[in-house]
Amino acid sequence: MALQPAILEPVPPSARFLTFALEPGEDPRPALGRLAEARADERMVLGFGAPIVRGALDGLRPFPSDLALFPSTQAAIWAFLAHSDRGAAFDAGRKLYATLGRGFRVVEEIDSFTYRKNRDLSDFEDGTENPKGEAAVAAAIIGGRGAELDGGSFVAVQRWVHDLRAVEAMSDEAREAAVGRRRVSNEEMADAPVSAHVKRTAQESFDPAAFIVRRSMPWGGVVTHGLYFVAYGESLDRFERQLRRMAGRDDGILDGILSFSRAATGGYYFCPPVGSGRLDLRALGA
Repeated sequence: MALQPAILEPVPPSARFLTFALEPGEDPRPALGRLAEARADERMVLGFGAPIVRGALDGLRPFPSDLALFPSTQAAIWAFLAHSDRGAAFDAGRKLYATLGRGFRVVEEIDSFTYRKNRDLSDFEDGTENPKGEAAVAAAIIGGRGAELDGGSFVAVQRWVHDLRAVEAMSDEAREAAVGRRRVSNEEMADAPVSAHVKRTAQESFDPAAFIVRRSMPWGGVVTHGLYFVAYGESLDRFERQLRRMAGRDDGILDGILSFSRAATGGYYFCPPVGSGRLDLRALGA
């Protein structure tokens, strides 16, 4: 089995994110059967949340509900449409919606883009600490856990809303202290405060290390905007340890980026492997 290829490909110039809820009382099995029979779109990543999984799927759980700063909006299905052509993304989304059928409804549809090559809208580089090559595969892709899981991945997603007026009102020193990097050079600050985002989420500082592969993208327009955060891991534990430290669960210290941004959504999903050009949905009980 192989991974869904768009997981580890570079972030495209533009993309679309979709989340679907399962309507009350609906049986998801017919839709899963149709998905399993269809050719997988190589420019799409599909993830399945706890509401749609029949029985236990080792490693999958709902997004945590005990972190008030990070709301859980767990849905049934999440999709990343990595089609840079917006017309192609539109067609892919409509095709997926038709395949799922009337038992599902769209709860969020977000268009995203790249900003100044690889920067967040706060003007700091994003994804600097992403592992590369084989290290990325080891961090993001499941291996050694059986044919139904191997080649799959877990993904944590959050839509963050930035207050760019607050960012613009901050001095360069205050901005850099919140993030822990120099804005222009992207150099990590040795003297950054313990609340700096870089220190809160330093992947090598956890035991065991919590390396994840981020594929986040900016979203929004003039008034409302932010970052659509996407993190793939061979285990959801990697991301959740970082999230709990950001919330101050280790030492009572909140992450510095909370001074200008807030999380609006949160969900965990399993991205199944692909075999013979089709999604392998056996782990979902399909």
